[in-house]
Order: sequence, then C-alpha cells, then structure tokens
Amino acid sequence: MKIYRLPAFSDNYIFLIHDSQRQIAATIDPGDAGPVLQQLDRLGARLVAIFNTHHHFDHVGGNTMLTEAFPECVVYGGDRDRGRIPGQQVFLSEGDRVEFGDRTAEILFVPGHTLAHIAYYFPPVAGEDAGNLFCGDTLFAGGCGRLFEGTPAQMLDSLSKLRQLPESTQIWCAHEYTLKNLRFALTVDGDNPHLQRRFEAVKIARDRDRPTIPTSLDVEKRTNPFLRWDDPAVQNAVRTSDPATTFARLRERKDHF
Repeated sequence: MKIYRLPAFSDNYIFLIHDSQRQIAATIDPGDAGPVLQQLDRLGARLVAIFNTHHHFDHVGGNTMLTEAFPECVVYGGDRDRGRIPGQQVFLSEGDRVEFGDRTAEILFVPGHTLAHIAYYFPPVAGEDAGNLFCGDTLFAGGCGRLFEGTPAQMLDSLSKLRQLPESTQIWCAHEYTLKNLRFALTVDGDNPHLQRRFEAVKIARDRDRPTIPTSLDVEKRTNPFLRWDDPAVQNAVRTSDPATTFARLRERKDHF
C-alpha cells in the first residue's frame, strides 16, 4: 500500500493510498478535490473510497466533486456524523473494519476535536515494519487537536487509546503544525533532550520547506506533551500531579499560546 501526501490549502494534508495491483485508490480527508484528481491522473488509478475522519470542511470539501468524477466511490465517516459529511454512505463506529483492496483498517472512535471524530488504523502486514494511523485532527505531530465540540476528558480518553498502538505506528495527521506545536512543547517540557533535538531537526526541515508528516508514535511518546500527561516534568510545569488536570491545563495553555 503506497501512501501519497498531498498538500492542500495553507497547511492541510490530504492522503491518498494506492493499490498498484488493482489500480485503485482511496483518499483520506479530501478537503479539496483538485490535488486528489491530479494524483489519480498521474497514477492512472480509479477512486473507490473516501475515508473521512470528521465533518469539518477542510476535510470533506472535495467529497462531492470526487464522487461526481467517480460515481462508484463509497464515502465513509463516523456514525455520529450523520448529515454532516457530504455523500456519506457508510456509518462507522468503534471496532468496525473497512476494506481497501487486500487491506483492512480498524476504526477507532476518538472524540474530542469533534464529538463524532474517528480514526483509521491499518495494521502492518507481512513485509511491513509498521502500521499506519490516519487520525485527522485528533493527534498532531507534537500536539493534539483543539476541542471544538468535545471535552478534555474525551480527548484524553481518545489519546490514551492511540497511545496504546504499537510504537512503530506511522501517524498521518492532517496538518503541518509541527514546528508551532514543538515551540509550545518547549515551554512545558524544555529540559527534555529528545524534544530539544526534535525541535532543531524540525526547524531545519521547515526552513527547507520539507514536510514533517508522517511522524511515529514512539517519537510522539517521547516529545509530545499531550501524550505525556503522566510525566512528572510535564505535571510540574502545570502545577498538578493529576493526569486529567495536567492534560486539561496543557490544552488551555496551548489555546492561548
């Protein structure tokens, strides 16, 4: 399964997965149809699925044009997003599975950013070292999504679920926010040598206009404060020893950073 990262808008990423044997493709969170259609044309592939993580326009804005171009394409999204995702035909809940070619993705219900947010996890198959997680706006490289509809407790539960995936998991999040997120991370975990080194590497990459996505879960667990709510250094920074309160205070601080 080949994954293509397609830049869109100012900082979005749309993802396209390609099965070269069958010449079929699926796209994840196509906020804009243009980059997807261009990549499909380059590959000579037909689009058979749209996997949406949540209803925000920068994730679903291309659905209608893509399904007009490929009428057989099936649109997937969370069950609780009924009526909010254009063209949605399949309504997914925690534990469901979806197929693409010879691959199967597991559905994770991860509310917080929105109340209906889901993620798609493709476990590794023979010959692969890592699985692939498409998590929309729940987990970011160095951060997590803003709480537009959900609560800190919901987001903490969702991130706890993602934190339990294999550490080798490749994380394909939907925005290039990494440098900004790590600048914030240094304000609460500045003595972390893993974070310090990552910040310098990311700064160089962004200065050269290079993407920082995908990231990996092991890197996030060492450097992302929103996955380190039970670490004493992060707790001390927000003056609490309670993990839930730590996360809530981190999110509040980030909102005003």
